[in-house]
Amino acid sequence: MSVRRPARAVARRYVGVRTRAWPPNSRLFAVGERTRWSVDEDARHLEATARRLRYDVAPSDWARFARHQSVFLTSHFEALQPRWVESSHRLATAYLHGRPGTAGYPEFDRAFEALSASPSRFSAVQVTHAEMRDLVLEAGVEQSAVHVIPIGIDLEHFPLVDAERRTEARTALDLPADAFVVGSFQKDGVGWGEGLEPKLVKGPDVLVAAVERAAGEMDALHVLLTGPARGYVRRELTRLGVPYRHVLATDRTELARAYQALDAYVVASRQEGGPKGVLESMASGVPLVTTRVGQAQEIAVDGENALVVDVDDVAAIADAVVRLRDDTLARALAAAARRTAERYAYERLDPLWGSLLAPLVEHDG
Repeated sequence: MSVRRPARAVARRYVGVRTRAWPPNSRLFAVGERTRWSVDEDARHLEATARRLRYDVAPSDWARFARHQSVFLTSHFEALQPRWVESSHRLATAYLHGRPGTAGYPEFDRAFEALSASPSRFSAVQVTHAEMRDLVLEAGVEQSAVHVIPIGIDLEHFPLVDAERRTEARTALDLPADAFVVGSFQKDGVGWGEGLEPKLVKGPDVLVAAVERAAGEMDALHVLLTGPARGYVRRELTRLGVPYRHVLATDRTELARAYQALDAYVVASRQEGGPKGVLESMASGVPLVTTRVGQAQEIAVDGENALVVDVDDVAAIADAVVRLRDDTLARALAAAARRTAERYAYERLDPLWGSLLAPLVEHDG
């Protein structure tokens, strides 16, 4: 007998006793994927938002064993599984990325087909940009149930960089003081191991090609990587002889320090929901180079607060990185970027989340 089965039965009985007296849909469960990565962080931020809005929030681990409550799943790949679709809960989900028909990603097709098969099952769907809004509407979700809510930013944990912070960060991360440091902080390998197989929607091949090209035009270019499963990028940079550092930021303080070491942050993705690195780099005052993807294309304005290029345009990404050697340009972009990030502070998004949560969770607040 599986050791998990008795534990699950105990958990079900315990949660059943604790939740038996709860009125239907009176508690919110914010559920991620238990990967301790991006969508799990989204769930914790939603809990904080819901508490600010005076909703009752229950432990996410209880959601599988409770009944007739309200569950927001921060990954639509998880939300569209039968264990949730067939549950007694009132459901909502984020649907942040995943165009059907994307070569090599059959899970994108399966998710869209599952949503199309039961669009009314979800009381609310969060999207972060117009492309996903249109996709979810195409699947048959009612327009009133679709909420465009961008990914926000915790400004407190991403302070604006200055010369002292940059020097301290580079010393701590063992980066040369005079290097031009390009950052890429994401997960772009398949799976949770080495990540030697590239996750192509994240554009790791584009990133490597652009860095190679930029390194040929400027001295002392270094790359700083964070995130798991970066094996493909690490292997290719080693092959090309481009110096890099890979650090595993274990908390926001370490992640913020990594941004403070940068001269430029690059998003080379082909599809995205955000990515979070856009607002994190903007808040930190790090000049951003990004492809026209996800939420980035609706936040980043070329030549105003970022340098924006087309998807798969290696030459344009490399040229943008090289352009950022111009201190006047870099400072102007960084200043405007910080002002942009301030508009997306989590607390400023509370009214949008309030509109989404109102039909999902019952409360007296």
